Amino acid sequence: MTEHMVSKVAETLFEASRTGVPCAPVKDLLPAGALDLAYAAQEINTARGLAAGRRLVGRKIGLTSVAVQRQLGVDQPDYGMLFDDMAVPDGWEIAPGRLLQPKVEAEVAFVMERDLDEERLTIADVLRAIAFALPAIEVVDSRIADWKIGILDTIADNASSGLYVLGACPKTLDGLDLRAMGMVMETGGEPVSVGAGAACLGDPLSAVLWLAKTMARVGRPLKAGDTVLSGALGPMAPVTRGDVFEARIEGLGSVRAAFGKDDAK
Repeated sequence: MTEHMVSKVAETLFEASRTGVPCAPVKDLLPAGALDLAYAAQEINTARGLAAGRRLVGRKIGLTSVAVQRQLGVDQPDYGMLFDDMAVPDGWEIAPGRLLQPKVEAEVAFVMERDLDEERLTIADVLRAIAFALPAIEVVDSRIADWKIGILDTIADNASSGLYVLGACPKTLDGLDLRAMGMVMETGGEPVSVGAGAACLGDPLSAVLWLAKTMARVGRPLKAGDTVLSGALGPMAPVTRGDVFEARIEGLGSVRAAFGKDDAK
């Protein structure tokens, strides 16, 4: 019965992605609080993607805001997979047809230089393993209609992932105060999200440490070359066709996400 429930959740979300038609919340298909089953559904679609030729290039961390965790009734972040076809170059136009109901978040991205395949890690291990940091815009999306999600929905739905855009000027961590760095994201000259590194689980490195330990435990450890989206520095912003968002993060520079006005690529 449990295996059937998990398969049903995975298939429902896969079909919503394939057809472009959002589905009803899937949380009612699972027992309340069954985070492990929601991750099992996510893993089914991860394996499906890999079998279809997609390449796993990193991970994303979600729910790094304590306030959002409380709202969803959890006490930790969640994670999702980043595939090669989710990466969009800085400033390139994103066709509306690629996404169902996108929103944007500004984040610090890290690219790994060393594997982190040991669960008993420290911040020092994480620092040694990071090659560089970049400003990033995560384009979050949901296969659940109208974003009516709970914790089981977002976990099963690959942590509500969509696409992501990385800045083009990597910075080493030397001299960066990741906790204190400020962020502002604008569109049309108007700020739509403001925040700082401390909004991301207190410090983006703490979020990466949590992720690295978790990934080692579940058997998908972070590897050299992987990209990690460490979590939002400020509130999500809605997307309207034709919007161009620019996020500036202190010490890291800027990154842009552009959304086309029509479905032509």
